[in-house]
Order: sequence, then C-alpha cells, then structure tokens
Amino acid sequence: MKLVSTIILGLTMLAGQSFAQSIYTTDSSLVSFFSATPVENIEAFNTASTSLLNVAKKEIVFRVPISAFKFEKPLMQEHFNENYLESDKYPYATFKGKLSDTLDLTKDTIYNVTATGMMNIHGQDRAESFSGMIVCKKGRAKLMCDFAIALRNYNIKVPKVVFANIAEVIEVKTYFEFKPYEKK
Repeated sequence: MKLVSTIILGLTMLAGQSFAQSIYTTDSSLVSFFSATPVENIEAFNTASTSLLNVAKKEIVFRVPISAFKFEKPLMQEHFNENYLESDKYPYATFKGKLSDTLDLTKDTIYNVTATGMMNIHGQDRAESFSGMIVCKKGRAKLMCDFAIALRNYNIKVPKVVFANIAEVIEVKTYFEFKPYEKK
C-alpha cells in the first residue's frame, strides 16, 4: 500500500511539473497599431495586454484591454474609446488559437509559426490566421507578429465626416515576452 501511495504521489508531482513547463505566461507586452491616410496618421500603444501559451496543447490566447491604448492626442484616445471601439461596452480584444508547429521553448532557437483561431474585436468573432516569429532563449520566449485588421470585418463604423482621417485597414504589431508559468 505504501508503494502505491508513493507511486501516486510521484506521478502527481510529475504531472504538475510537466504542466508548469508547458505553460508560459506574459512577462511583458506591447501591442500597437498604425492608421495611415493622406490627411492624418494615427498611432497608439498598449503595454497592458496579456497572453498565455500552452506548448503541450499548441494553444495561444491573448487579451488586449482596449482602454489601455495610449495616443499622442487625448482627443484621439477619447474618440477611439467612446465612438469607434466602444470600450465601455467591448472592453477587450481577444484571440484564441492553435499553433501550427510543436515548440520546445527550452531550446535556444527561432520558430516561424502560424496561429489559427478566433479573434474577437468590438463584440465580433472572426476566424483569423496570423504568422509570426517566436525567439527562444534561456527558457524564455519572445513572440512578434504583425497583421492587418479591416475595420468593416469587426463592425467598426467610422463617421463620414472623419472617414478620410482613418484608414479602412489598420496595421497591428504585437510583441509578447513569455516566462514559464509559476503556480502560486
């Protein structure tokens, strides 16, 4: 009986260790977007985004708080939150997807990856596929991914009076630093 208890305890500890080693969480992040038009360029930055990477299941999720985007002009930030993204009603943009490749973040290497899944912006779900790069070094990982978002795909309406000031397709850049998840 003592042997059975010891084996069960050992398996439980191993399962806990493998879980912790396959889960990575955000250490820091930067999500930015850029809208270029002949009339005006608009750029915003967000350092409050979070992400979780499950290497064993080849899954990635991220959550971007909309109201955390910072603009050069306070009026742009106000219009962005109140009129376009309605951040009181839709506080987050999210993505949940599957990675195309098996990763080993314990090895110092670079992976070119694709994640396919569901993006939610402004309350609208849409299947998306994004390509990026994961750089692994000393048990940590950095994910960089650039992509474009068409406003119409997420039911983001731009009033005709300012239509020339805002691009129909917004360039998005993401950067997430991951560290192994530590159970608290």
